[in-house]
Amino acid sequence: METAILRGRAIIGLIGIALLLNFSVVTKAEDRQAATKVATSAAAQWLGLVDDRKYDESWDAAALYLRSAVPKEQFAQKLAAARDPLGKLVTRDLKSAQYATSLPGAPDGQYVVIQYASSFENKKSAIETVTPMLDKDGKWRVSGYYIK
Repeated sequence: METAILRGRAIIGLIGIALLLNFSVVTKAEDRQAATKVATSAAAQWLGLVDDRKYDESWDAAALYLRSAVPKEQFAQKLAAARDPLGKLVTRDLKSAQYATSLPGAPDGQYVVIQYASSFENKKSAIETVTPMLDKDGKWRVSGYYIK
């Protein structure tokens, strides 16, 4: 009888551990989802600066990783060269937002790779890729931007 009780407790313990592990997976998924939402909002704010041609301000608002890699003046020149010929933004629709902890050529960290289907005055169809990262101060900031 005593061994049956011990087995019952062991089974209950194993079920408890399984539920706890399942809960931690859900929490991590919820954390990724929440991070993706905050990162997407940060990307939208940053894109607002770029849309307003505030390229110097967009560098100031970017992630430390980006600011360390590209001097402000060079960043503003390259961004102006890429964006100005396109004209004003007409539409921008969120296409995807993917959470990642590792990206090619970047240090491990927390990233969200966001793609928008965009249209500009002088380019009807473009894909904008914006990659915010969680900066050392705990804020999401853009670490990369590409237009295709």
